[in-house]
Amino acid sequence: MAMKNGFKTAGVLAVGALLLGVSACSQGSTTKTPDAGGSQSAGPANIKIAYQQWGPGTTMKNFLTGAKAEYEAANPGSKVEILPIVASENDYYTKLQLMMRSPNTAPDIVYEDTFLINSDITAGYLKPLDDYIKNWADWSQFEDTAKGAAKGQDGKTYGIPDGTDTRALWYNKNLFKQAGLPTDWQPKNWDDVLNTARTLKQKLPGVIPMNVYSGKPMGEASAMQGFEMLMYGTKDPLYNYDSQKWVVGSQGFKDSLNFIKTVYTEGLGPSPKQALDPNMGSKVGTELLPGNKLAIALDGSWIYGNWLKTGAKPWPQWADVMGQTAMPTQDGGGKGKVSLSGGWTWAIPAKSKSPDAAWKFIQSLQTQKNATKYATDGAQIAVRKDVAADAGYKSSSKSTQFFTDLVSVTVYRPALPEYPKVSNEIITAMEAVMTGQSSPEDAAKNYDEAVEGIVGKDKTTAGN
Repeated sequence: MAMKNGFKTAGVLAVGALLLGVSACSQGSTTKTPDAGGSQSAGPANIKIAYQQWGPGTTMKNFLTGAKAEYEAANPGSKVEILPIVASENDYYTKLQLMMRSPNTAPDIVYEDTFLINSDITAGYLKPLDDYIKNWADWSQFEDTAKGAAKGQDGKTYGIPDGTDTRALWYNKNLFKQAGLPTDWQPKNWDDVLNTARTLKQKLPGVIPMNVYSGKPMGEASAMQGFEMLMYGTKDPLYNYDSQKWVVGSQGFKDSLNFIKTVYTEGLGPSPKQALDPNMGSKVGTELLPGNKLAIALDGSWIYGNWLKTGAKPWPQWADVMGQTAMPTQDGGGKGKVSLSGGWTWAIPAKSKSPDAAWKFIQSLQTQKNATKYATDGAQIAVRKDVAADAGYKSSSKSTQFFTDLVSVTVYRPALPEYPKVSNEIITAMEAVMTGQSSPEDAAKNYDEAVEGIVGKDKTTAGN
């Protein structure tokens, strides 16, 4: 969802109206400290739960509505208020942070993207959950990688993961067949991908050959699903974990920008106007792919959730029409393919007025039964061992095994406090190139200077 780090968008809700509505909500009494089993030892409390709603947002909305009814029935007198924030990716992060600044507006539970955890900890927005999870038996079911994604640099845990994701190339087999291309597509390098897009452009006028998210309106989707899926296929990383320094002056960065330039200057992707629509993420899943208007999408494992019976755009034929193939590395070297993983967590703001009741709701939300339901309906890659072993989950989609197998090659964004600022500079460089305002070389140079300003020149190192 980047998780999810999934990155789907909808119309923007005014911050003022949102905060006014939140501050008008009644606050419940704070319950006492959990007992040794992690359960509540006191009476009812009102809690508020805030999350990003993408498009119609039916899957999460239905899931939370069911969990609310279940919780309120089991806890007479308690009330759960669900606060969907209808906003683009970056606007959601901004609005959530504004809400968490004050006890008057802070929700009791928030849907937190893992890449923001450390920056939000630094800002004092999140409450550590270690005192809760140490007595929670279900915590042992979570995979270590998922636990690590929810940890701060201080070693404490700040969120309960609800799933993870991987990224790859989705392609429309029917359109490939019409263009005379193989329906079992296995590109070996970037040139294979671009040449396939060129064939699609030539053979199928009116169809967008390929979508690679770019530009500021799509926010982290541009940085993660777009740029980093390219850069991690080069010989240059974004961050050198051995030296603990950010990589600047790299050829891989310039080559990734050149890929973006090729897509947009050759008309192999959507027009810049289409790409800069903040609703582009929603349109890819609900209009362009099911409408046979887009042939290839560099996108996430979760996108088929739109096409399920419970999704925003039910499309029964999707499993036969849509193929998946790994994004290849630049020249086919290394592991030959690349994927990025993100994920979202349920976290408790530091200024929540009812943190203990919030934890009790999270426990209810994350039972094996509920976790399995959300992983299945929400097109998530399971982060719990008992969910991953569930027969219903494993057979829920033809693409589940493919995207799960990509975990073996996946990489993660540097979950450091400064990453959101660095990410914004990546997006700025992409937009400058895709709109023709800057050459890849100049955009890369501006990026390097901006990163040095963000982290300090002593925290940077030269790339290849």
